[in-house]
Amino acid sequence: MHAAAGVLAVAAFAWTLWHGLHEQAAALAFGLLVAVGELTRWGPGAMGSSRSDDREVAPLGAAGAFAYALLGHNDGHPTTHGVAQIVTVVAAAVLVGITPHVAAGRSPGLDRLARRVITTAFAAVCFQPLYNSGWFGTWADGGPYYPACVLLLLALSVVSDAVLCATLARARTGWPYGPLLRDHLRGLLGIGSAVCATGAVIALAVAAVGLWALPVFCVPLLLTQYSFRRYASIRATYRQTIASLARATEIAGYTPTGHARRVAALSRAVGRELGLSESELTVLEYAALMHDIGQLSLVDPVPDGATESLPQEEQRRIALLGSAVVRQTGVPAEVAVVVERQADPYREQPPAARIIRAVNAYEDLTGRERRPEGPLSVLEHLRLSTARDYEPRVVEALAQVVARGGDLLRTHE
Repeated sequence: MHAAAGVLAVAAFAWTLWHGLHEQAAALAFGLLVAVGELTRWGPGAMGSSRSDDREVAPLGAAGAFAYALLGHNDGHPTTHGVAQIVTVVAAAVLVGITPHVAAGRSPGLDRLARRVITTAFAAVCFQPLYNSGWFGTWADGGPYYPACVLLLLALSVVSDAVLCATLARARTGWPYGPLLRDHLRGLLGIGSAVCATGAVIALAVAAVGLWALPVFCVPLLLTQYSFRRYASIRATYRQTIASLARATEIAGYTPTGHARRVAALSRAVGRELGLSESELTVLEYAALMHDIGQLSLVDPVPDGATESLPQEEQRRIALLGSAVVRQTGVPAEVAVVVERQADPYREQPPAARIIRAVNAYEDLTGRERRPEGPLSVLEHLRLSTARDYEPRVVEALAQVVARGGDLLRTHE
């Protein structure tokens, strides 16, 4: 994917260099808009998160790129720039915009750069040849179908971007493609719809009144981007608060250092393997971080915090006390339910509780066995206990994650 985007950008640059830059004012204006969008980007690449989901983090840049790709008229006059110039301007603007981020030590976001080049080229190829051939002629003169066609092309472009994003994530992580694509398509209902609307409005407004429309119609998306950034910051702080609360059992000496983080990381990986959605993974992660909070009610700590060896009634009592604590933290009610049900027979548990129970047992047992064959013998032990304690599908998903190196989470998370 990166190679294809690189070849496309180089070919477009060579074509533009040979034939010259048409309508330089428009190219400079849209290039500046895309560059500013990259400079003000937010999300995984901008905030240093280690999340692997890479949704749209520069919506203003995306809207500007799409608007330029679907620009047919400028102040009532037909444009003459082609697909190659569009790709060149967008690629150059993105490179200019990410330079300060790279200089500051942040990730350049190569996946997103490749997607931006490819999806912009896709939108331009779908629109420019048809427009320049006069196929849109009657609609451009005020017909009602022209704006609808622009919106349709933008929708197809952002859907193609979601497909590319899921494909790259699949290649990078090995997670199931279906849930990844589903999550990225769901994300289109939020910032994706704002990008489509703003891109269409910019293209149509510039066609009618010229480049003065750019700053006017970018303000709503800037405000939306600021709101999304604040929301992302609040969610990050919220998660850090939960993680800090989960460390109470470690500080009190009830669980080994890093136990909750390792269980949460491995549970999330297993959830991905089983195809859970992003919202379900969030509940799973919060519950995994706080699954041992009920141990604070014990008079004497369990050796190594390994509750898997306790009697069933004692496990259930710890789970109930833990859920009572979780309900006081203000987290979603689903998190408390998962913590409360983790000691029940797996057929009576919600999916997240089944995952945490198996992963917690794996972590407890491998933590005590400390020998090279430990993980394999523990997985075999879990398989032999699938009649009542652990769901077979969860155990097999855990085995697949461990086989791909998920066990390294225990030492590096």
